[in-house]
Amino acid sequence: MSAVAQRAVSGEFEAHTADGAVLRGCSQGEGPVLLLVSGINGTAAFWDDNAATLARSFRVLRFDQRGMGSSTRGTARSTIDQLAQDCLAVLDAAGVERAVLLGHSTGGCIGLSLARQAPDRLAGLILSGSWLKQNRYMSALFETRLAILDQHPRAYAASATLMAYPPTWLEAHWNVYESAVANAPATNEERQIMRERIDALRSFDGSAWSASLTLPVLILGARDDMVVPAFLQDELAAGLPGARKTMLDTGGHYFPVSRPDAFTANVAEWISEIAARAAPTGS
Repeated sequence: MSAVAQRAVSGEFEAHTADGAVLRGCSQGEGPVLLLVSGINGTAAFWDDNAATLARSFRVLRFDQRGMGSSTRGTARSTIDQLAQDCLAVLDAAGVERAVLLGHSTGGCIGLSLARQAPDRLAGLILSGSWLKQNRYMSALFETRLAILDQHPRAYAASATLMAYPPTWLEAHWNVYESAVANAPATNEERQIMRERIDALRSFDGSAWSASLTLPVLILGARDDMVVPAFLQDELAAGLPGARKTMLDTGGHYFPVSRPDAFTANVAEWISEIAARAAPTGS
């Protein structure tokens, strides 16, 4: 296995990768295992509310990705394939052979890579607000973000947050905006890690192999998402034959946060369905 397994203490555990990164995660609940993989900011905290709800039905694993939150950087470059390997380290450290992976945004790209590299480790894949390959819209978006990141990190965090949520929701939850700006990447190292993650996304392209994936897939999106527009969910569905696609009318890019009830209900229902299909039938 790619990590030294360490049994959870009070729900917390560490995964140690071959290049020296220490990935800090936590486990909640009991039942079928659900691994949550967050987006560009890479922290377990993104899932706080969702995890509390999902842990009523599942064993929920989540973690800070390398160089993010409380996890250390390691020496390997943060490519999408490497971040997928890190997910294997987390599963190994938690003593889990197979899990459903739920990845939001960047986490969906990571999930697709893991499904290609180690399909036997996944019972299913949920792609939330994610995409299959670069396009002109997202290329321009990432180029703009990089330019802002280099010149004004607080403006980078502010603009990213303003685009990620429906305006009415954000107005009513202004502390989310204030927290994001307060935690903007302040040091050169933090900005370098973010640049590296954005470069990884700009290089990701699953279109050549996505159709060969045979595991169950659920695609979730929001029609008002301005970061990963709804047409990219259509492209994902076209590239993943047999995948189910469910679109929320509202919620913005961070619809798992702004629409938690609808989000967790769709996730729980789909996992229950694929579990029922996989269960052996009686004689």
